[in-house]
Amino acid sequence: MIGSGRRHEAAAEEVGRLLAERGCTVVTGGLGEVMTAAHRGAKAAGGTTIAIVPGESHAEADEWADHVVVTGIGHARNLAVAASGHGVIAVGGSYGTLAEMAFALRLGRPVVSIGGPPVEGVRRFTDPPAAVAAVLASLDG
Repeated sequence: MIGSGRRHEAAAEEVGRLLAERGCTVVTGGLGEVMTAAHRGAKAAGGTTIAIVPGESHAEADEWADHVVVTGIGHARNLAVAASGHGVIAVGGSYGTLAEMAFALRLGRPVVSIGGPPVEGVRRFTDPPAAVAAVLASLDG
């Protein structure tokens, strides 16, 4: 799960919960806002979380991260985030989210978006259950 923006935290938390309920590990950039919300939602559902942080310290990761990958490569860690999942759900977002979406698409990962910027090849949804169902269905087929 990728993205940013405080106003999208409720949707991100629901995405995290729904993914965990389906047995998915929730991977994010591990910093704040929607990334923290997705981890919080996953943990509330008994799920496992991974944070891939840009800096050099485990302490950067949100408190809900079970496993932390410290990259020390700044924004370049966006490729690691996009490549680590089987599919990508963008919630909100800005330039970093656009980069992660582009990497995921280049890698052939299915990408869906909730409230994010329009990107060719990315299906947009308004609610978390539909977005989660769509990305998981694309993995089944």
